[in-house]
Amino acid sequence: MPQRLVGSTGIAGMTQLHQAAPLIERQHALIELLRVRAPRRVTGASLAEATGVSLRTVERDITRLREAGVPITIHRGPRGGYGIDARPVLPPISLTPGEASALIASLVAVGPYTSAVAQSALGKVLEALTGK
Repeated sequence: MPQRLVGSTGIAGMTQLHQAAPLIERQHALIELLRVRAPRRVTGASLAEATGVSLRTVERDITRLREAGVPITIHRGPRGGYGIDARPVLPPISLTPGEASALIASLVAVGPYTSAVAQSALGKVLEALTGK
């Protein structure tokens, strides 16, 4: 079993933000790279080169994303690669105020100003939560 990181809280599994941020940013980049290329497949080598990590790191990240429910497909073989269901617009969803707060806290922790997409998402969730 892999060793779990212990953050400043001393609780197993709780990582410090500086440890989690590169992973989150890289996973966001992987999703965006797949989304932009959809419906075409993207090779692991291309994803590794674009994100500046090894192929093994891409494979681990893809596994984590798939386990979280991200609809990434894997096609093996000479014309294989990774793909994602990339709808241009998602259907409306309903969030409880607690769910919206959790998303806001997550975006703020990662840094909503690291990308225009994150900043836009934060603005939409805040608007829905506050009605402003």
